[in-house]
Amino acid sequence: MKVNLTIDGHKIQAEAGKTLLEVAQEAGIHIPILCHHPALPPEGACRICLVEIERQRSLQPACTFPATEGAVVHTRSTKVVETRKFVLEMLLTDHPFDCMTCDATGNCLLQDLVYEYGVRTEVYPGAHHQYPIDDPNPFIQVDRNKCILCRRCVRACNYINGVDAINVVYRGFNARIAFGADGHMVQSPCEFCGSCVAVCPTAALYPKMSVGKGRAWQVERIQTVCSYCGVGCQLILEVKDNRIVKVESAWDGPVNHGWTCVKGRFGYDYVQHPDRLTRPMVRKYLLEGTPRPPDRGEWVEVDWDTALNITARKMRSARDVYGPDTIGVLTSAKCTNEENYLMNKLARQVIGTNNIDHCARL
Repeated sequence: MKVNLTIDGHKIQAEAGKTLLEVAQEAGIHIPILCHHPALPPEGACRICLVEIERQRSLQPACTFPATEGAVVHTRSTKVVETRKFVLEMLLTDHPFDCMTCDATGNCLLQDLVYEYGVRTEVYPGAHHQYPIDDPNPFIQVDRNKCILCRRCVRACNYINGVDAINVVYRGFNARIAFGADGHMVQSPCEFCGSCVAVCPTAALYPKMSVGKGRAWQVERIQTVCSYCGVGCQLILEVKDNRIVKVESAWDGPVNHGWTCVKGRFGYDYVQHPDRLTRPMVRKYLLEGTPRPPDRGEWVEVDWDTALNITARKMRSARDVYGPDTIGVLTSAKCTNEENYLMNKLARQVIGTNNIDHCARL
């Protein structure tokens, strides 16, 4: 069913049931958002998306108000702009002005809106919270001083992941996000998937491993596939000086739609780990063709052809002397289906063994 409405003078035909925000976005009409996220249920908490609808007594949040037949909507009227500016001014009454040192600078929705609406000073000075920064967990920095209570993290944790590790406690000026029974993250059901970090519009929730590593304009964004299990989740790597400094969500990922597990979000330090093997290595005695020493000798770097030839020779020797079932093959979920298929062929048809298995941790 279609409905006809007018937004900023543009006559639009839209699907019934869609919100004014969805209709406006499809028509290319900008309505600012803070608490809204396209991957989350609408909340209508921040009031930044307020619009003026003729024959409505008050301004309405575009993220929750349905498109109705004959509606005439104004998204940039004087009343709307002044109200949005007032909302931003109220948010800044209890928000730190530390954009010069904040890691989210350049990638902060609140900062963008304050700039767009020209809110330059603290118009309504008052008491400021002084929450301690950080939380004793290995992955997520918690800075409640920067929280604007948009509840994005609550919806991501509760509605998307079904974990219910985050909620808002108390009311009014004392309202704040809390974990579990108002304790630390490690005391809650949190799985550290990082979904709350992915949707936070400020730096209230931020990856600890990324603090101080680079700003939005200093990094290169590279879309790739997670190297852990075989699901094939897509990620965006933020790279600076050829080092991964942060993992962002690829919201257009057809498999995971932007969501990840703890490994995909925070488990990338192995890439630059000093213990990581980046070249094939073999025991020195295998190169020299001498008997194996008691300590098995030292490792030496070789090229791939040499390493594969030695491996093939030793496997052939073991098969011929002791039989094919003395050899076992382990494949990995990090490999593609095609690579695992070829390993299956190698084990069963070339080596002649059925001892092949799979491990997601390899």
